[in-house]
Amino acid sequence: MALALSANEYRALVEQAPIMIWRANTTSECDYFNDRWLIFRGRTMDQETGNQWAEGVHPEDFDHCLKTYLEFFARHEIFEMHYRLKRADGEYRWIFDRGVPFYADDGAFQGFIGSCIDVTERVLAQRALEEAKERELAQLRGLLRICSACKKIHNPAGEWEQIEAYIAHRTQADFSHGLCPDCTSAQLAMGVSG
Repeated sequence: MALALSANEYRALVEQAPIMIWRANTTSECDYFNDRWLIFRGRTMDQETGNQWAEGVHPEDFDHCLKTYLEFFARHEIFEMHYRLKRADGEYRWIFDRGVPFYADDGAFQGFIGSCIDVTERVLAQRALEEAKERELAQLRGLLRICSACKKIHNPAGEWEQIEAYIAHRTQADFSHGLCPDCTSAQLAMGVSG
Protein backbone atom coordinates (compact mmCIF):
# COMPACT_ATOMS: atom_id res chain seq x y z
CA MET A 1 0.00 0.00 0.00
CA ALA A 2 1.42 3.38 -1.05
CA LEU A 3 1.64 6.05 1.61
CA ALA A 4 0.30 9.51 0.84
CA LEU A 5 2.97 12.20 0.93
CA SER A 6 2.54 15.36 2.95
CA ALA A 7 2.88 18.80 1.37
CA ASN A 8 6.33 19.13 2.98
CA GLU A 9 7.42 15.79 1.51
CA TYR A 10 6.23 16.84 -1.95
CA ARG A 11 8.11 20.11 -1.60
CA ALA A 12 11.28 18.29 -0.54
CA LEU A 13 10.96 15.95 -3.54
CA VAL A 14 10.58 18.84 -5.97
CA GLU A 15 13.27 21.04 -4.43
CA GLN A 16 15.88 18.32 -3.91
CA ALA A 17 15.25 16.25 -7.05
CA PRO A 18 18.52 15.86 -9.00
CA ILE A 19 16.97 17.73 -11.93
CA MET A 20 16.05 21.35 -12.60
CA ILE A 21 12.30 21.95 -12.57
CA TRP A 22 10.34 24.93 -13.90
CA ARG A 23 6.68 25.86 -14.25
CA ALA A 24 4.98 28.28 -16.63
CA ASN A 25 1.50 29.73 -16.21
CA THR A 26 -1.17 30.11 -18.92
CA THR A 27 0.55 33.22 -20.31
CA SER A 28 3.70 31.11 -21.02
CA GLU A 29 5.68 33.06 -18.41
CA CYS A 30 7.61 31.05 -15.86
CA ASP A 31 6.42 31.51 -12.30
CA TYR A 32 8.46 28.86 -10.50
CA PHE A 33 11.93 27.29 -10.52
CA ASN A 34 13.13 24.69 -8.03
CA ASP A 35 16.25 25.11 -5.89
CA ARG A 36 18.36 23.02 -8.31
CA TRP A 37 17.55 25.45 -11.13
CA LEU A 38 18.31 28.52 -9.02
CA ILE A 39 21.59 27.04 -7.78
CA PHE A 40 22.61 26.10 -11.33
CA ARG A 41 21.84 29.61 -12.58
CA GLY A 42 23.14 31.43 -9.48
CA ARG A 43 20.09 33.68 -9.51
CA THR A 44 17.04 34.27 -7.35
CA MET A 45 13.45 33.37 -8.12
CA ASP A 46 12.72 37.07 -8.79
CA GLN A 47 15.59 37.23 -11.29
CA GLU A 48 14.35 34.19 -13.25
CA THR A 49 10.54 34.54 -13.28
CA GLY A 50 8.58 35.76 -16.26
CA ASN A 51 10.86 35.53 -19.26
CA GLN A 52 14.01 36.57 -17.41
CA TRP A 53 15.32 32.99 -17.33
CA ALA A 54 15.80 33.26 -21.12
CA GLU A 55 18.57 35.82 -20.54
CA GLY A 56 20.74 32.79 -19.78
CA VAL A 57 20.09 31.01 -23.09
CA HIS A 58 23.09 31.11 -25.43
CA PRO A 59 22.54 33.72 -28.18
CA GLU A 60 23.02 31.10 -30.91
CA ASP A 61 20.29 28.91 -29.38
CA PHE A 62 17.86 31.62 -28.31
CA ASP A 63 15.66 31.85 -31.43
CA HIS A 64 15.26 28.08 -31.76
CA CYS A 65 14.59 27.70 -28.03
CA LEU A 66 11.95 30.44 -27.98
CA LYS A 67 10.28 29.26 -31.19
CA THR A 68 10.06 25.65 -29.97
CA TYR A 69 8.75 26.69 -26.56
CA LEU A 70 6.05 29.04 -27.89
CA GLU A 71 4.88 26.71 -30.69
CA PHE A 72 4.37 23.73 -28.39
CA PHE A 73 2.95 25.92 -25.63
CA ALA A 74 0.29 27.29 -27.99
CA ARG A 75 -0.67 23.74 -29.03
CA HIS A 76 -0.51 22.40 -25.45
CA GLU A 77 1.83 19.64 -26.63
CA ILE A 78 4.84 18.01 -24.98
CA PHE A 79 8.18 19.28 -26.25
CA GLU A 80 11.83 18.32 -25.93
CA MET A 81 14.80 20.44 -26.91
CA HIS A 82 18.50 21.01 -26.35
CA TYR A 83 20.04 24.42 -25.80
CA ARG A 84 22.93 25.98 -23.95
CA LEU A 85 22.15 27.71 -20.66
CA LYS A 86 24.55 29.89 -18.69
CA ARG A 87 25.57 28.36 -15.38
CA ALA A 88 26.35 30.44 -12.26
CA ASP A 89 30.09 30.39 -13.11
CA GLY A 90 29.41 31.92 -16.54
CA GLU A 91 29.96 28.69 -18.50
CA TYR A 92 27.31 27.67 -21.00
CA ARG A 93 26.15 24.10 -20.48
CA TRP A 94 24.06 21.94 -22.80
CA ILE A 95 20.61 21.37 -21.33
CA PHE A 96 17.99 18.78 -22.27
CA ASP A 97 14.64 20.40 -21.51
CA ARG A 98 11.30 18.56 -21.55
CA GLY A 99 8.06 20.44 -21.01
CA VAL A 100 4.58 18.97 -20.53
CA PRO A 101 1.21 20.71 -20.24
CA PHE A 102 -0.64 20.33 -16.95
CA TYR A 103 -4.33 20.65 -16.20
CA ALA A 104 -6.63 21.35 -13.26
CA ASP A 105 -9.01 18.67 -11.97
CA ASP A 106 -11.75 20.13 -14.19
CA GLY A 107 -9.52 19.75 -17.28
CA ALA A 108 -8.65 23.44 -17.63
CA PHE A 109 -5.18 24.12 -19.04
CA GLN A 110 -2.91 25.50 -16.31
CA GLY A 111 0.39 25.89 -18.16
CA PHE A 112 3.52 23.77 -18.45
CA ILE A 113 5.84 21.95 -16.09
CA GLY A 114 9.32 21.17 -17.28
CA SER A 115 12.46 19.38 -16.23
CA CYS A 116 16.00 20.01 -17.35
CA ILE A 117 19.22 18.07 -17.04
CA ASP A 118 22.76 19.08 -17.87
CA VAL A 119 23.86 16.86 -20.77
CA THR A 120 27.09 18.68 -21.64
CA GLU A 121 29.33 15.63 -21.17
CA ARG A 122 27.05 13.54 -23.39
CA VAL A 123 26.99 16.23 -26.11
CA LEU A 124 30.77 16.63 -26.02
CA ALA A 125 31.31 12.85 -26.11
CA GLN A 126 28.94 12.56 -29.10
CA ARG A 127 30.79 15.36 -30.91
CA ALA A 128 34.15 13.72 -30.21
CA LEU A 129 32.82 10.44 -31.59
CA GLU A 130 31.49 12.16 -34.72
CA GLU A 131 34.80 13.97 -35.24
CA ALA A 132 36.70 10.68 -34.86
CA LYS A 133 34.39 9.06 -37.43
CA GLU A 134 34.97 11.96 -39.82
CA ARG A 135 38.75 11.65 -39.42
CA GLU A 136 38.50 7.91 -40.06
CA LEU A 137 36.36 8.46 -43.16
CA ALA A 138 38.80 11.10 -44.40
CA GLN A 139 41.62 8.59 -44.00
CA LEU A 140 39.65 5.92 -45.84
CA ARG A 141 38.83 8.37 -48.63
CA GLY A 142 42.56 9.07 -48.83
CA LEU A 143 43.53 5.41 -49.34
CA LEU A 144 44.88 4.52 -52.76
CA ARG A 145 44.39 1.09 -54.27
CA ILE A 146 47.78 0.01 -55.57
CA CYS A 147 48.69 -3.20 -57.34
CA SER A 148 51.13 -5.14 -55.19
CA ALA A 149 52.84 -6.63 -58.26
CA CYS A 150 53.26 -3.78 -60.78
CA LYS A 151 52.63 -0.84 -58.38
CA LYS A 152 50.04 0.80 -60.65
CA ILE A 153 47.37 2.90 -58.90
CA HIS A 154 43.65 2.43 -59.43
CA ASN A 155 42.61 6.02 -60.15
CA PRO A 156 39.17 7.65 -59.58
CA ALA A 157 38.29 6.98 -63.26
CA GLY A 158 38.63 3.25 -62.56
CA GLU A 159 41.79 2.85 -64.63
CA TRP A 160 45.15 1.43 -63.57
CA GLU A 161 47.81 4.10 -63.94
CA GLN A 162 51.57 4.12 -63.40
CA ILE A 163 52.38 5.68 -60.03
CA GLU A 164 54.56 8.33 -61.66
CA ALA A 165 51.75 9.41 -64.01
CA TYR A 166 49.21 9.40 -61.18
CA ILE A 167 51.35 11.67 -58.99
CA ALA A 168 52.42 13.91 -61.91
CA HIS A 169 48.76 14.57 -62.87
CA ARG A 170 47.83 15.58 -59.30
CA THR A 171 50.94 17.39 -58.02
CA GLN A 172 53.80 19.50 -59.29
CA ALA A 173 56.29 16.74 -58.55
CA ASP A 174 58.84 15.70 -61.16
CA PHE A 175 60.61 12.34 -61.17
CA SER A 176 64.18 11.27 -61.67
CA HIS A 177 64.76 7.57 -61.68
CA GLY A 178 67.59 5.65 -60.10
CA LEU A 179 68.18 2.59 -57.96
CA CYS A 180 68.11 2.45 -54.19
CA PRO A 181 70.98 0.57 -52.46
CA ASP A 182 68.88 -2.59 -51.97
CA CYS A 183 67.90 -2.74 -55.65
CA THR A 184 71.47 -1.98 -56.73
CA SER A 185 72.68 -4.89 -54.61
CA ALA A 186 69.95 -7.15 -56.03
CA GLN A 187 70.81 -6.13 -59.61
CA LEU A 188 74.49 -6.79 -58.98
CA ALA A 189 73.71 -10.18 -57.42
CA MET A 190 71.55 -11.12 -60.43
CA GLY A 191 74.33 -10.04 -62.79
CA VAL A 192 76.90 -12.12 -60.94
CA SER A 193 74.70 -15.19 -60.73
CA GLY A 194 73.22 -14.77 -64.21
